[in-house]
Amino acid sequence: MTVPEFPHFKPIEMEDRPIVHQKLWNYQPQGSEWTFTNLFIWRAHYGLQWCTYHDWLCTLCHSATDGLYAMQPIGPGSRVEVTRTLLQWLRDEKGEREPRIERVDGKLISEIGSEPDLLLASTRDQFDYVYRSEDLIELRGRKYHSKRNHISKFLRSYSFTYAPLNEEHLKSCVELSGIWCERHRCEDDMNLSGEWEAVRQALMHFSELEIQGGVILIKGKVEAFALGELLNDETAVVHVEKANALIPGLYALINQQFIEHCWRSVSYINREQDLGEPGLRQAKLSYSPHHFTEKFSIGLIP
Repeated sequence: MTVPEFPHFKPIEMEDRPIVHQKLWNYQPQGSEWTFTNLFIWRAHYGLQWCTYHDWLCTLCHSATDGLYAMQPIGPGSRVEVTRTLLQWLRDEKGEREPRIERVDGKLISEIGSEPDLLLASTRDQFDYVYRSEDLIELRGRKYHSKRNHISKFLRSYSFTYAPLNEEHLKSCVELSGIWCERHRCEDDMNLSGEWEAVRQALMHFSELEIQGGVILIKGKVEAFALGELLNDETAVVHVEKANALIPGLYALINQQFIEHCWRSVSYINREQDLGEPGLRQAKLSYSPHHFTEKFSIGLIP
């Protein structure tokens, strides 16, 4: 395939995986966005496109809710030059009065330092929640008392089987996600409908994306599933987690079982961001994160 070069962006497609995945893996990112899977499954919702600028991967987003912006360039060495180039291009060529780069990690902020023409801002709603895998598996101590209780309540009422997610489970996972979407009225919420499409894409392209998955079976029926992959050498990222909400304790169980069976060998689990949703923030905080992956935005000072 022909690799697109700046400023000629192209939509993200499955055929791009070898190139994009390798650039991301070489960078060893901390932010949950930076796997090919995440870029691919959210490509429609965020209007994602990509190109290269010398050795750097550049990503452009154009969504109905957030407008046009770039994501941080990914690649070796200092990225100050390419960051400024992207911002100026957005302003001069795309007509953005307030050009910006989003989902910026602490590495790039350190590289930029105190450049006088760049405006830096922390974006708390995008912070990733990162947990010790051991904590999510063992659920030890008072801080996990309620989680252990949820699982115990489930076990008093149900017998279950955990299994690696494979091709035979995919249809059932899609159906379970569809039920979840109906209950949450996804058709009335652009973000929820975007999430539903992202989950469908992950399941439809499960083998091609080379991700890991697990299911909880009750009486042979898929009642919960999770999807994830390695983000870097010591961290796995959980992209998707769905369960039958009518079965108490099932979300706590799939959370614990997926980490135990798939990710015991890594130190940390990134469970992505809360997007500023109060209920989601409370749920993620309830698992006592070890730390956050902070994120920032960068703009041009007028």
